[in-house]
Amino acid sequence: MVEKRLFGTFGIRRTANDVLTPEFASRLAASYGSIVKGTVAIGGDTRTSTPMFKHAITAGLLSSGCDVVDLGILPTPAIQYAVRNYYDGGIIVTASHNPPKYNGLKFIDEFGIGIPDDMEIAIEEMFFDSEPNRVSWDKIGKLYTNDGIIAEYIKETLKRVDVDAIRARKLKVIVDCGSGAGSYTAPYLLKELGCEVTTLNCQADGFFPGRDPEPIEPNLQDLIATVKDLGADIGLAHDGDADRTICIDEKGNFVLGDKTFALVEREMLKDNDGGIIVTTVATSQAIYDIAENYGGEVIATAVGDLLVARKLKDTNGLFGGEENGGLIFPDFVYGRDAAMTVAKILEIIVKEDKSLSELVNELPVYYQEKLKISCPDDEKQEVMSKIAQEIKDTTDFKLDTTDGVKILKDDGWVIIRPSGTEPIFRCFAESDSQDNATEMANWGISLVEKYKKD
Repeated sequence: MVEKRLFGTFGIRRTANDVLTPEFASRLAASYGSIVKGTVAIGGDTRTSTPMFKHAITAGLLSSGCDVVDLGILPTPAIQYAVRNYYDGGIIVTASHNPPKYNGLKFIDEFGIGIPDDMEIAIEEMFFDSEPNRVSWDKIGKLYTNDGIIAEYIKETLKRVDVDAIRARKLKVIVDCGSGAGSYTAPYLLKELGCEVTTLNCQADGFFPGRDPEPIEPNLQDLIATVKDLGADIGLAHDGDADRTICIDEKGNFVLGDKTFALVEREMLKDNDGGIIVTTVATSQAIYDIAENYGGEVIATAVGDLLVARKLKDTNGLFGGEENGGLIFPDFVYGRDAAMTVAKILEIIVKEDKSLSELVNELPVYYQEKLKISCPDDEKQEVMSKIAQEIKDTTDFKLDTTDGVKILKDDGWVIIRPSGTEPIFRCFAESDSQDNATEMANWGISLVEKYKKD
């Protein structure tokens, strides 16, 4: 396998106007357009640099002969929906949950799925080693706009749940979009579902003034407090490009993403008499337990929602997702979909006639710890190899190297994997007690510390 020079887990993410410049973006877009040779949709999140990059990639695509359709500023899954239904490919300008100084480009194929490795490598080769195709003056592509996708995306989401049942409950919902792309969809979707909506950080702002765009517990304290103060049924938070949903229950408890995954998985399997569930090697054992109880079959991939989406398509899977609140409904969008997740969670609360905390308490119980540690990108491969070798030489633990190093013990597991978007290792552990999970995660961090150079 050729080692990639630019692409990470999904696309390319760098600091804006530093490494990722308009010239860089335009050449990449021209390289992609030289392969696609069709109509390409573009859109992006609310970052300050997004308009600049949209103009740059538009120029690159047009110069390669592609027609371009600008969808505006909107969630990543809305762009994926549009491409799957109408276009030959797409480029999404987003850095997802990263801080505001970052931006990135996600390249998708005609199904709205992140492009495969061989296409990424072909783009890199054209970018570094040859030249993109530049058409003659009379074959330069045309530029169009389509400002109807947000409304269509919301309408199509509503078709997939029992809207009347949800409206009848008049749920009290607090939604925190983090000033990201969900600001254009989430409050409106919730209104359509008849909810009493209170918004936090739902003004689009690329500086993310209210909170960091990553929807982790320390960043959601205002949401948690508001849920408690207003006696809401649920709190909902999105990341910068609104492909992930994190829930806060009615008591103000932060609900881990794989609890949400397990809850929706159970409902999907019950409604469909079983089916194929696709997730990653970093997801909870609870997903396997529920599949076993409700006639499901779990397939595990390396980390990355595009890998989960591709496997769902290849296997005609029912449902998939990751442990970070990114759930994939493949009959609608081949990618993580925050709007569909929100609609489905509310439908489950209403149909089961239970609070979110009651529903979560019914799920298999496992305890988790998630840590991270800095590590230069050029050291990651060597660090992983040395950790794997140490485990093989000194223990009898089972090893899974699908993605990073996953060490399976009798009382749980720990996965140590390099981030595809940042110079860090992520270390997730799961066990039968919080103390064990924390101890295992710290052990994983110590292994990285042992072998990295600084």
